Amino acid sequence: MTDFLTSLNAAWAATSHLEMVAVLFGLIYIILAAKENVWCWPAAFISTGTSIYLFWDGSLYMESALNVYYLLMAVFGWWQWQYGSNTKSVLTIRTLSLNGHLRFFVIIIVLTVISGYFLKQNTDAVLPYLDSFTTWSAVITTWMVARKILENWLYWIVINSASIYLYLDRGYVLYAILFGLYIVIAAFGYRQWRLKFQANNIDA
Repeated sequence: MTDFLTSLNAAWAATSHLEMVAVLFGLIYIILAAKENVWCWPAAFISTGTSIYLFWDGSLYMESALNVYYLLMAVFGWWQWQYGSNTKSVLTIRTLSLNGHLRFFVIIIVLTVISGYFLKQNTDAVLPYLDSFTTWSAVITTWMVARKILENWLYWIVINSASIYLYLDRGYVLYAILFGLYIVIAAFGYRQWRLKFQANNIDA
């Protein structure tokens, strides 16, 4: 325990202001998203904009590219949550069919193998297959959040668990702690969204 606290203090001392900003706004984003608050998207914009530089500097190229996508999705999500329904009004929570999930699983696996192999052969990327898995999974799942698909929270629990190992390996202790909190919040978010989905269906 003492060794862990010592390592944590050392990591905190080495943490840049940029990482602190990214972590803070990343936490704000997921808390607001769990509450289905549209202001989660501006918070995501700030967090991801900062993270692009940090991950590129740490040779996590897929993670850096992923945050470029997040930046664009922050704008897309803001629009979708307000005007994304068929009636151009506020989007409501919905579910995805089993076939839809199976298609996503296949897409994630194929893209992970392709990009992981490319990175391993052509770059100095660290943990290329794990980096690719978390990246492509997050690409799919972020779209699910923007479209208010209930099961996105279950995807995030798996992705965030894998990301913790990835960040600890690169010395991003604050990110690892943040993603540990993300797992807890994702479980809360799933419960909250499921209750709202059930209530909407009853009302309908």
